[in-house]
Amino acid sequence: QVQLVESGGGLVQAGGSLRLSCAASGSIFGMIAMGWYRQAPGKQRELVATITSGGNTNYADSVKGRFTISRDNAKRTVYLQMNSLKLEDTAVYYCNSHFRRVVGGTIQDYDYWGQGTQVTVSS
Repeated sequence: QVQLVESGGGLVQAGGSLRLSCAASGSIFGMIAMGWYRQAPGKQRELVATITSGGNTNYADSVKGRFTISRDNAKRTVYLQMNSLKLEDTAVYYCNSHFRRVVGGTIQDYDYWGQGTQVTVSS
């Protein structure tokens, strides 16, 4: 089992910055990526950014150039630095860890999720 604990959400004015953190505990053997997703009221959960164990990153087009994902492997922590925040960034942000294992020649992918942290951007 893996536990993900998020922190850093809150209320910020448009144009401001926040940094989210997500610390993983438990067995992380087989974890190949961590990331952040968000869900706004009435909308589906969407990818914000991911980072692989090798450091490769991927961003949603809507956050490119404004958000930066990073990780500290020693601390088992992933960060999301959010700059130039917009009203439309308001959402609950969820930390994700993605695992892959091979069982009997079959690849199995599975995920763990944090409890979510609210980010509210005001005008």
